[in-house]
Amino acid sequence: MLGRLGGVTNEQTANPSAEPSEPAEPSGQPGRPLDSIDRAILRLLQEDGRASIRSVADRVHVSRANAYARINRLIDDGVIRGFTARVDHERAGQGASAYITLKIVQNSWRTVRDKLTDLPGVAHIALVSGDFDVLMLVHTPDNRSLRELVLTRLQAIPEVLSSRTLLVFEETDRVVGD
Repeated sequence: MLGRLGGVTNEQTANPSAEPSEPAEPSGQPGRPLDSIDRAILRLLQEDGRASIRSVADRVHVSRANAYARINRLIDDGVIRGFTARVDHERAGQGASAYITLKIVQNSWRTVRDKLTDLPGVAHIALVSGDFDVLMLVHTPDNRSLRELVLTRLQAIPEVLSSRTLLVFEETDRVVGD
């Protein structure tokens, strides 16, 4: 693949030991509006992040150069934050999954967020409104590990006032646009 698609920059092509560059931090300002071709490209890359430029271009009916430029713009604008694999957590040895809600000390979000990102198995963290402050998704090898995470690691964070754990019995990833 050319350019930055798949997180590979031109510098990495020339120097494979180079670190991947991070897209610029979003400024908080809305990016350029997405047209139907941009949305189709996003949908295709969500289905298969390894799709070639040629394949993407053919499927959205644009030239390879146009597809390449659009994907790089989506990366530069922070719309595409990276490329990843969708994992079957059970087959990967992460048989216990749970959503955990947290109530935290007011104005402690940044501190709590930094501590939560260091915990093993944390897949997603969100600051939310409603009856609780934080919603997180975790994957652990088994219920014993989940118990350790919740009762020992989370409760050891001073800014966490309370938690609730909702076990996940089955999950389905949905690709945007389906």
